[in-house]
Amino acid sequence: MEYLKIYNKNYKLVQSIYSSRLKIQILLALSRGNKSLSDLREISGSTSQALIPKIRALERLSLIESYEAGYSLTSPGRIVTGKIEDFVITLGEVQQHREFWSNHDLTGLPQQFLDDIGQLIDSEIQFDTATDILHVYSNFIRIIDEADYVLGISSMMSPEIANVIGTRVISGKRLELIVDQSIHHQLTIEPFLSQTRQLLGFDNFHIWVYNNPLGIGVTVTNKHLSLGFNSKDGKVYDSTTDLYSTDQKAIDWGQRLFNYYRDRSTKLTI
Repeated sequence: MEYLKIYNKNYKLVQSIYSSRLKIQILLALSRGNKSLSDLREISGSTSQALIPKIRALERLSLIESYEAGYSLTSPGRIVTGKIEDFVITLGEVQQHREFWSNHDLTGLPQQFLDDIGQLIDSEIQFDTATDILHVYSNFIRIIDEADYVLGISSMMSPEIANVIGTRVISGKRLELIVDQSIHHQLTIEPFLSQTRQLLGFDNFHIWVYNNPLGIGVTVTNKHLSLGFNSKDGKVYDSTTDLYSTDQKAIDWGQRLFNYYRDRSTKLTI
């Protein structure tokens, strides 16, 4: 059934939950474990008189149930609350960094990663300024220097970036890089060809070629995630602004994204 028809059939039920701060707070609180009425009062900052009608309404929907010491989610309640949690963190992330998401071309992100974009909620935006025009680049250097390993997806290449990569590879750091056909072409002609050929002789360095345009830039390590995109028109990579995080969920998200593209790429040999 088409989503709008389902909503039209159930909109009163949907609104009865999403329009109630207390119902959402109760469900989210119980998703972290069983709670007593006093627990729910403390979490919500509300009185028993305000909470009990909401609790009864959720019980009638078979989303929560009572037991001797308090309340818990039912099996349907865990399913619904999981979706509410995802909606909350997704909306929270989109609004928290709405200018970043609005000003870039996100077509380089597969739908499954857009669906999980809430995993990036503990992130911040790094950007160049008039007084620090190399802030994003400097942060890139720091991330690599602090890393045990580096996984990268690149939509741009410069001699400076190539030298940074080369120095770290020669020092023994594990580094894998995914590029699209346009960057692949750059790497197979000078001034990059000699360095590319040299670095591919190291066991700790690999380049993977993705056949379609990427439009994204990712640096993910054991400690950091840095994420960038083409500008909104999709023509030029925006090297002046990155989303940055040290949160493990964001790092895991970045590593899954790297694996997604690596599994669909061909290993470069020269």
